Amino acid sequence: MLTKRQNLMETIKGGNPDRFVNQYEFMNLIMEAPLGEMAGPGQTIKNGWGITFSWPADQLGGFPVHDDEHKVLKDITDWKNQVKAPAVATSDEAWAAAVAHANAVDRNEEFVTAFVAPGVFEMTHHLMSMEDALMALYEEPEDMHDLIDYLVDYELAYAKELINRIHPDCIFHHDDWGSQRSSFVSPEMFAEFFLPTYKKIYGFYKENGVELIVHHSDSYGVNLVPFMIEMGIDIWQGVMTTNNVPELIEKYGQQMTFMGAIDSGVVDFPGWTPEIVAEYTEKACKECGKLYFIPNLTQGLNFSSFPGVYEETTAVIDRLSKEMF
Repeated sequence: MLTKRQNLMETIKGGNPDRFVNQYEFMNLIMEAPLGEMAGPGQTIKNGWGITFSWPADQLGGFPVHDDEHKVLKDITDWKNQVKAPAVATSDEAWAAAVAHANAVDRNEEFVTAFVAPGVFEMTHHLMSMEDALMALYEEPEDMHDLIDYLVDYELAYAKELINRIHPDCIFHHDDWGSQRSSFVSPEMFAEFFLPTYKKIYGFYKENGVELIVHHSDSYGVNLVPFMIEMGIDIWQGVMTTNNVPELIEKYGQQMTFMGAIDSGVVDFPGWTPEIVAEYTEKACKECGKLYFIPNLTQGLNFSSFPGVYEETTAVIDRLSKEMF
């Protein structure tokens, strides 16, 4: 029987896996790394960038507060005065728990995986709102390029510390690039602002010993896949069924693996049942096949919003491995 790591590599290289890669099993996520404060259910917090996040207790996630009082960036042309990056944690104490966790991982079995969020696009609209960020790309492109460069410099400073401390084999990087039906920006605009950005970021990780780049975007992104490949993404996590995943695998599978195809919205809700989970999980596995595909809820971490859904999905994938391999 292959290890989780070996089975993952056989799957993404078009080899001979002996079972489905089961959701996040190959990633040992080092969540103790000092990434910055994030809101939990029922919380409102202000992070090191000055962004106020609110997560109402009855909602599935948090989001920045963007009224006039709370916006960090009110005028993109004055971003140098309004946006101040927090210090990257560099003390042994801040990194101690992450280092201990990484050192305890059997790297023959799993990938030591660093979690990085939010991504560069998300940071732009966290600072100033989605509407303002999208308008600024059109109206003030030079300032947006400069702001993005500033955000990249900060991420690379964090990446250096991350690499030196825990020596990750894998990066699980979040940046949502679309809705269920379309990308937030056109491919032409994406190529101008975000392709060179991520070539720099992901290139740095690859140059410093990171074997796998897993990028989360639970959205439509068919029109951005060639750019994902060019920037060095190995696995697109969160790929929704609106992307026609079997078609993507057929066209691009030898260049990138697709992780998802079980839309969280249709299985992860208060009235879920094992039958519903089985229906959508079986459909994904049978349509997408054994290579260049990892069945997974499109949720951006290894849990579900409602208790039991993630575990039930895992159990169904295990059963399908026994039936299909």
